[in-house]
Amino acid sequence: MELKTPAVISTLLLSFLLTACSSIPQSDSADVNDPIEGFNRVMWEINYDYLDPYFVRPVSLGYVNYVPTPVRSGIANFLANLDEPHSMVNNLLMGNGEKAVTHFTRFFINTTLGIGGLFDIASEADITKYEEKTLGDAVGHYGVGNGPYVMVPAYGPWTLRETFDFADGLYVPLSYLNFWAGLGKWALEGMETRAALVSQEATLERSPDPYSLTRDVYLQRRDYTAEIERTQEGELDEDELDGYLDEF
Repeated sequence: MELKTPAVISTLLLSFLLTACSSIPQSDSADVNDPIEGFNRVMWEINYDYLDPYFVRPVSLGYVNYVPTPVRSGIANFLANLDEPHSMVNNLLMGNGEKAVTHFTRFFINTTLGIGGLFDIASEADITKYEEKTLGDAVGHYGVGNGPYVMVPAYGPWTLRETFDFADGLYVPLSYLNFWAGLGKWALEGMETRAALVSQEATLERSPDPYSLTRDVYLQRRDYTAEIERTQEGELDEDELDGYLDEF
């Protein structure tokens, strides 16, 4: 069983995405499927104003500051290695044969020479580390929309299309994880992600409507990972991105 990285943390990913993913297209807020926005905004306040500053953030920083770096690196490598098989399958479904082979190669090398994935030997050998691909990305690539957007209490942004992602936990080795092991993977990956975003918090804090900003960029990110082709009108170039960030 696998749980995804806590999306209460993903609410802060927009800061990283805005500064690092300039190739993500802009979306029209009028086209956003947010049928329960009132409820979602309440849940946003609970997640962002209470759960994150009083629990998620301090716990994440404590983990990063007090656990030795070699130990954290080994844990992160091991957990990332578990995602390689389903990323391989989903890339095959999306027609990304070369990436699928790379995911298989990384998994084989790191599982054998890297002692179960504790050491990222594949990266040391200059084998590209591609981001995870989920089944939700694969079906989205072929036209399945995100569906309704929901801000889940104590979790964060979620869309109906992400329901497909549960199938990724059926592949070995994730299929061997019980609920508690899956929860541990979710928490450890989430703490690393949250701690890495501390320097980006100001972008969110300066936004006049952080809920809408988070929602729009989260949905754009979902389409980006699904490799949905952009239209000319939807492209966002570097100058436009810089201007957008300057407004904050």
